Amino acid sequence: MILRASSPVSIICPSSGSSSPASADGRRFSSMASFLRGPKVVRSAPRAMAAAGGERTKALTGVLFEPFEEVLRELALVPNSPDISLARQKYVDACEVAINEQINVEYNVSYVYHALFAYFDRDNVALKGMAKFFKESSEEERDHAEELIKYQNKRGGRVKLLPIVSPLTEFNHEDKGDALYAMELTLSLERLVNEKLLHLHSVAEQNNDPQMTEFIEREFLEEQVEAIKKIAEYVSQLRRVGKGHGVWHFDRMLLHEGDNGVA
Repeated sequence: MILRASSPVSIICPSSGSSSPASADGRRFSSMASFLRGPKVVRSAPRAMAAAGGERTKALTGVLFEPFEEVLRELALVPNSPDISLARQKYVDACEVAINEQINVEYNVSYVYHALFAYFDRDNVALKGMAKFFKESSEEERDHAEELIKYQNKRGGRVKLLPIVSPLTEFNHEDKGDALYAMELTLSLERLVNEKLLHLHSVAEQNNDPQMTEFIEREFLEEQVEAIKKIAEYVSQLRRVGKGHGVWHFDRMLLHEGDNGVA
C-alpha cells in the first residue's frame, strides 16, 4: 500500500513534543505510525487502569467467588468416616428411599416376565415368539433395576434390595386364552410401572433435586410411554384374532420381530 501526502509531513516521535504541519493524509499516516509503535503505550494501560480502578476491584473481590475462602465451608462438610459416602451432595433421604423402592418394582416386574417366559417355553404351550418376547422384557426390566442401582451409588446413596414376590406359574385363561391374558397382564404392569416412575419423579421435584428428575426423564419416562403404546397394540391385535389359529400367526410375528431390521 502506498500512502501519499499532499504536502511534506513529519512523523511524530512519541517521545518528542515538536511537530510540523501535515495534511489530512499525513495525519492519518502519522497516526498509523504511532499505532504501530504503540506497545510501550499499551503496556502502560493496565497499570493506569489498575491505578484508577484498584479500589473498585478490591471492593468486588469475594462478591462473585473466592474459592480458597468458600471451600473452607465445604471442607467442613466432608465426612471423615469411611462408612459415609464422599460423593453425596444435595441428596436427601426421601430420594434415596424412593430409588430403592423403584429398584424393587423393576425386579418384581422382571420376575413376573421371567415366569411368563418359562410358561410359554413349555413343550405343551410352545409359543416361542411369546417366550422370546417375555424373556427380553424380563432382561429389560432387570437392566432398569441395575441402572437405578448405579445411580444410587453415583449419588452416594445406599442400595437396599427389598423382598421379591413369587409370581404365578399358570397363565391360561378360560375365556381369553393364555396369549391375550398374558399380554393384558403385561399392559397392566407397564402402566403400573409408569405410575411408580411418575411418583419417583414427583419425590425428586418435591425435594428440589433437578439431577434426579433429569435422570428419570432421560432414562425411563419416554421409553415407558412407548412401551405402553406397543403393548396396547398387541392387546388389540390378540383381541381380534381370538384364541384360535390367529394366535399362532401372532406368535410367529413376535418370534421374527427385529429380524432384518424390522422393529
